[in-house]
Amino acid sequence: MSTPLARVPVGIVIERRKTKSPWIDHVWQPIVALPGLPEAAPWSVLGSDSEATRFYGGGAEVELFRSDVPRYVENLSSGAPSLWVVLRSSGAEPPYQIVAVVANPNEGEAFTETGADLVEAVPMPMFVREMIAAFVAEHPVEETLQKRKP
Repeated sequence: MSTPLARVPVGIVIERRKTKSPWIDHVWQPIVALPGLPEAAPWSVLGSDSEATRFYGGGAEVELFRSDVPRYVENLSSGAPSLWVVLRSSGAEPPYQIVAVVANPNEGEAFTETGADLVEAVPMPMFVREMIAAFVAEHPVEETLQKRKP
């Protein structure tokens, strides 16, 4: 496994929303990535209304790897840059732990393959976009030409 060349801290807001399902009372979903790490304690209630309660789920670091630069470029140029937040059931309180927050869309998708984790894309904060854009500029990837065989 390679070592990340940079890390960008983010805080994750998680929402618990009531459902109309007869089988489950509510669903959990990461909804926002905050730039930096707030001073709030993990799982602090940020606000609620009759349908949902929002929690500061805790902090994480988006690790940046040179090998992922092409995927970061794709993400940044997509029109809706995102971070993929991976939550895993803790089996206790609080009900989830933040496993990872990634900027590589392929890696985010790979976390969905087990079916055991809750994986959601959230909008990428401008601060994180700027940090990733600077990382991409600092670590350009040269494209190699490949000859076609007749």
